[in-house]
Amino acid sequence: MTEQRATELRRSPAEHLAAQFAAAEVTGPHSLALREVPFRTMVGLRVVPGTDAARRVEELLGTPLPGRCGGVAICLGNSVAAGSSVLWLGPDEFLVVSPLGSTVGPAEATARLVEALGTDPGSAVDLSANRTTFELAGKAARDVLEKGCALDLHPRAFAVGSAYVTQLGPVPVLLWKTGSETWEIFPRASFADYLGRWLLDAMREFHGAR
Repeated sequence: MTEQRATELRRSPAEHLAAQFAAAEVTGPHSLALREVPFRTMVGLRVVPGTDAARRVEELLGTPLPGRCGGVAICLGNSVAAGSSVLWLGPDEFLVVSPLGSTVGPAEATARLVEALGTDPGSAVDLSANRTTFELAGKAARDVLEKGCALDLHPRAFAVGSAYVTQLGPVPVLLWKTGSETWEIFPRASFADYLGRWLLDAMREFHGAR
């Protein structure tokens, strides 16, 4: 089977919910919109900041690695993918997320990071099939998330551009605030159906408040 044919046949973890996501859109003062953003290139990166390996990775990415919980760095170089983001997961653990439509695929991005690490301790692993992405946007998006997230989601505590590992309902997720009213949610693919339905249910009360 050719790579093009395989791409045509692939199905995202929440593709079967697309019509329900579209029907759940709310306009007006309590606006809401939910969609899946599938097939993002995601590479799990393990490297100790400050080491020679980390410096080579930072040169490749065109940005310093984020140095704190919640930190996100934007890649300025084109070697992995222009506009990619590096999300902090732990003191020596990061997730490199490429924008949708990137011309640099998972295998190539992973290979370049592996090359940058060299023989020093560290790892770069393609995790693109491990997670999917939900985008929740609108004036009531934070209200929806607050139904199942223990983090303080107020802008004073959760700033635009921050990303934290947390839970939404019973589902472990990575939650990234990409705009003042826009959030990206990264569940593991096996939880996509459950979390998609959970979000639809949490949005339901706003349907009558259009």
